[in-house]
Amino acid sequence: MSHEEGAVSTLVAADGTELAYHVIGEGEPLLCLPGGPMRASAYLGDLGGLSKRRQLVMLDARGTGDSGFPADPATYRCDRQVDDVEALREHFGWDSVDVLAHSAGGDLAILYAARYPRRVRTLSLIAARARALGVDFTVEHRREVLALRAAEPWFETARDAYEALWSGSATDADFDAAVPFFYGRWDAAARAHAAADVEQSNESAADLFASSGAFDPAAARAAIAGWDAPVLVLAGELDGGPRPHVAADIVKLFPRAELAVQPDAGHFPWLDDPVSFTRTVTAFLAKGE
Repeated sequence: MSHEEGAVSTLVAADGTELAYHVIGEGEPLLCLPGGPMRASAYLGDLGGLSKRRQLVMLDARGTGDSGFPADPATYRCDRQVDDVEALREHFGWDSVDVLAHSAGGDLAILYAARYPRRVRTLSLIAARARALGVDFTVEHRREVLALRAAEPWFETARDAYEALWSGSATDADFDAAVPFFYGRWDAAARAHAAADVEQSNESAADLFASSGAFDPAAARAAIAGWDAPVLVLAGELDGGPRPHVAADIVKLFPRAELAVQPDAGHFPWLDDPVSFTRTVTAFLAKGE
């Protein structure tokens, strides 16, 4: 199946929703699931140049980016979107495929692997959630990064806003002010990346992503207990979710997982150090070849 570089392609999900995906690069396919939750895949860019080594097939989740809106909003729930990932795999005719997931996309990837273990050749969890397995990020975890960023020039103005995010009292201004905490370097590239978030995210869908019934951690853990595919859990040294020690806990839940902690990286490690990021992921993916 050939695709024009960077063009938007579509398929129809089982419930009739039109799903869009974007193909960048050449080589073995790497199915990429964005986070947010419910943020369009555009923010992934070319994953720090990973497209030079792999063909990135990036799915816009239903209701985001170039994908259509479902008739039933309940299908925004994470477990309901597993069928969309399977529809994309069937669309390409892959027997199995390498999967990379970022942030909240980690939950979707884990549920997909739990339901279709033979379809996932390798799983790369990048700064990823694992609520699907019963691992969550606490306010205390988030606050651990405060001491790590105290020397930053933006720290004094961002600290109170960051605290407000986790106390539940955050205003829109607080969200904007706290953004530097999510990046290893608050430079021009990070500012541009952060500015695009609002137009790329479906906030009403995000509210439904982890709604009641989305996760059954005991069932998911049982499903992956005998899964023998290689798993990479990559965490940023400066990221508040997951902190590296929490990522290490996620590693323990998979039979064949390894931890990589990228120095000086935040929640978007491919922006903070593209060379380090692509080297780590490429080396891992080679294990599944």
